[in-house]
Parts: sequence; structure tokens; C-alpha cells
Amino acid sequence: MKKIMLLTLAGCVLSSAMAWLIVPAEAQEHVNNAAKEKEFRIERSMPKEAIACIQCHKTENPGLFVDWTHSRHASANITCYDCHKADSTDPDVSTKHYKQYERSDNPFGTKEYRTPISGVVTPKDCSRCHPDEAKQYNLSKHANTLEIIWKIDPWLNNGMNSEMERQSGCYYCHGTILTMKDGEIDPATWPNVGVGRVNLDGSKGSCTSCHTRHRFSVMEARKPEACGQCHLGPDHPQIEIYTESKHGDIYNTFGDEFNFNAAPGTWTPGVDYRTPTCAACHMSGAGTVMTTHDVTERLSWETQAPKTVRPSDFAAFPAKTNWQVERDKMKTICLQCHGNKWVDDHYTKLDKVVAEYNDVYYTPAKAMLDNLYAKKLLDPVKFFDENIEVEFYELWHHEGRRARMGTAMMAPDYAWWHGFYECKKRFNNFMKDSNELIDSNTKEFVFPSYPNATGNTEKPKVLFP
Repeated sequence: MKKIMLLTLAGCVLSSAMAWLIVPAEAQEHVNNAAKEKEFRIERSMPKEAIACIQCHKTENPGLFVDWTHSRHASANITCYDCHKADSTDPDVSTKHYKQYERSDNPFGTKEYRTPISGVVTPKDCSRCHPDEAKQYNLSKHANTLEIIWKIDPWLNNGMNSEMERQSGCYYCHGTILTMKDGEIDPATWPNVGVGRVNLDGSKGSCTSCHTRHRFSVMEARKPEACGQCHLGPDHPQIEIYTESKHGDIYNTFGDEFNFNAAPGTWTPGVDYRTPTCAACHMSGAGTVMTTHDVTERLSWETQAPKTVRPSDFAAFPAKTNWQVERDKMKTICLQCHGNKWVDDHYTKLDKVVAEYNDVYYTPAKAMLDNLYAKKLLDPVKFFDENIEVEFYELWHHEGRRARMGTAMMAPDYAWWHGFYECKKRFNNFMKDSNELIDSNTKEFVFPSYPNATGNTEKPKVLFP
């Protein structure tokens, strides 16, 4: 009896004790979901100036700070200080930033942490850790695109658009020439992350065109949307062409299954992705082809030029490449997923399209334009102030590009309806109007009040000394 009572008492005590340990379901859920503050650990190896940068920007620019904490840079202990630190004699040092070290409301706003800072991070800065990428990029059309358009673009050379139209449009993708004003970057040239931006340290370009601040993601640059920021619209609709193609269809359907976070140099077709993006074809490595940041590589035609030529024959920027060697590289990329006959036949078709565009549309239209100038029926002083000039320009710059690019990237609607179909309409109207001028010996009508034709026509001395 005594034993039974002791067991009963022990059971009561144990039950009472367990009752204290049992948490009601609602309370337990609250415990599991209790928010924890996300913290970024300050590494002891960081210099005090870097710690100051992080702690200050954490408060002043929380979005910037959080973006950086998710980057590979942060994981590798690469801080604001490593990228933005400058020499006090550098031309792009921010004098305004020095005022951050005179603050009384911030424990890091003292002279102890003062260091010269440049707001602009250039390819030369990035080359400290990424020398090969910077060298390759410097050889590309991307890095030199501002020089290219100043050589061939009639909008700039004839002053047919305003400086503000250039700043808000053309230069946003092609890049500005950075200058300083009152110790800060001139707002007429900033903000800008154009691929051909001319920086104050003499370098060209901006890595953040594709790897946006402050995560600098390889994943982002591998996706077609990165290229689609600039490669879109009536004159170079690569993102629209890609979306129409089978490649784009597969990407849109299965892209969420791709491993875009593979380490640099290891992104592999058939393993990490099952269809190429822009980067996969033009930059990423595959098979025996090495990764490159020179997008001029692997091209066998300049399909954006008025008359299609080999890259080495493109007068505005002759590539130091052999088109056959580069075509073989691109074929190697294609052969990761396609058979030899598929790839060879695709290039056979592209070559024939190029020949037809050059011979049937561009060459006779250019001969007619030259004839009109020779007969003084067109005014050669400015371009775009006469309708026939606009018709000729859009024949190659709009429809002609779409026909060639649509074929190269396997988008039939752009090759035909947005391309050659429109080429025919434009060509016929151009020839009809031109012949009427010749038959009547009448000069073309000049638009007397062409709007905003106020742009500076002097070539930039930094590009053309």
C-alpha cells in the first residue's frame, strides 16, 4: 500500500513538473516565429575605415547596405573601402564626402576615419581583383561604344538632338564622359553606368552596367534581362528577338530550374541550364571555349552596321579578330546542344540573308542616296531634316537590322514581318520619292523647324585628341 502511494505521489509530481514544460500550441507558435534581428558580422581583419563605411551606410543607406551584405564581395570580406578608396590626388575624389567626417551625430563621423573616396568605381578599380575581365572588356565594342557612335552617328555629328536628349537617352546606355564640377561629378554627366562611359582615371566602361550595385551578381549578368536593358526597341530588339526564339521560350518556361549561381567559369550547358541566354552564347565558356568579357568575340558578321561586313572590316571599330576563328568558337557553343548539320545549316542561312540584304536593299538604296546628293537634290549639311534621309536611315537602322538579327537569333517574325517585309515597304517608298525628285529635278523639302537640333557637333577631345 505504501509503495502504491509513493508511486502515485511521484506520478503527480512528475505530471506537475511536465505541465510547467508544456507550452500551449499558440504560445509555441509564437516562440518559433519570433523575429530575430539580422546582423552582419564585422570581421576583425577589416580596417577601421572600412568598419566606419559599413556602419555609416548601414544607417544612411540601408538598401545599399543590405544589397552588399548579400553579395559575394561581403562573403569575401570585400568592403566599400576596397572599391571606393582613392588617392587624395585622384581627379574624381569627392570633396563633399570629407564633410562626413565632421559630424557630431555619428560616432564614425570623425577625422579618425577620414579617407579619400570616389563615388565612381571604374573597370580600372575592379581590375585589382579581376584583371583578365578588365583587359577583355577594354577590347570590346561595349567599352568603346561611345567612340564608335561619335564616328558614325548622324544624330551626334550633325547636332540633330539636344544635349538633354542625349543625356537622358543615348548616353544612358552608351555612356557619358565624366567631368568634375565644384569638387563633385558634374550632374550633366552623372549618374551614368553606360557600357562605354569614359572615366576620369582614363578607363572606359562600367562593370555595373551588367553586375548592378551593390550585389554585383554573376547570376544577374547571366540572365537575358541584364542585356535587355539596352538591347531592345525598333533598332536593336535583341531581347524581343530572344523572347520569340525557341531559346527564349525554353528560358521563360524552365528558367526557374536553371542554376544561375554556379561559380564563375563553371556554368555548364546541360548541367546548369538547358538553353542559352545572351551571356551563354556571347560571353560564358562552354566546351573548349573560354569565358570572355569581350562581346566582340564569336561574331562573324557586323549585323548592326549599315552594310553588313566582317568585324575586322568595320571601319568605326575594326576588330582584331579572324571571323572564321570566331565563328568556330560560336559553333562550339552551339554544338553543346545541337548537331553539326543543324549548326552548319543555320550559318548557311544567315550568310544568304546577309548577302540578300546587302545586294537587294542596302547597296542600291545607298547608290540612289549618293546620286541625289551628287545632283544636289538633297542638302548634305544636316541629316534627318529631309524625309528621304530618314527613309534611308530607317531602312538599315531599323528594318534592315531586325531582318539580320532576327535571322541570326532564330526569330522568324523579326526576320520577316518586322524585318524584310518592312524593308520592302521602306525601300519602295524611298525609291519612288527619289525617282520623282530626279524626274522633276526638284530638291527635297527641308523641314524648316526641325525641333531641338541643338547638340554640340564637336567631337570630344578625350576620345579624339
